[in-house]
Amino acid sequence: MEKAINIQNRKARHEYFFLEEYEAGAVLLGSEVKSIKDGKVSLVDAYCYFDKGELWLKSMTVTPVDQNYTHEPQRLRKLLLHRHQLHSLEKNLVSGTTIVVTQIKSVKGRIKFCIALARGKKNYDKREDSKKREAQKEIRYESNAR
Repeated sequence: MEKAINIQNRKARHEYFFLEEYEAGAVLLGSEVKSIKDGKVSLVDAYCYFDKGELWLKSMTVTPVDQNYTHEPQRLRKLLLHRHQLHSLEKNLVSGTTIVVTQIKSVKGRIKFCIALARGKKNYDKREDSKKREAQKEIRYESNAR
């Protein structure tokens, strides 16, 4: 049985509000698939952009597993979505929004990229989120102590 892949981009959840989420496939090389299955991937600065009606993934680093399997770690990768999803995403992409990769996961043996149309958070939004998180943690701690 194949082990499940679940790689999160936790920085994106801290930096952005997610407006719409999609699940996309990607055009990958065999050595990239092997590296992703081994967890040798970084999504920290990964983002997507449109070029001639196609969605491209940029700045995702996939470190090669072996010296025998070589690929360019930060090459452009084409994302695969249905045409109506691409049109919807491109139509809603306005100034102040971006498309970020939030997660890489395996679905029925295939690697899927979870992407989101996102709007950046301001510093006060980030502080508010951390206050809510701390309050939830405090509530959980008190309920377990009783």
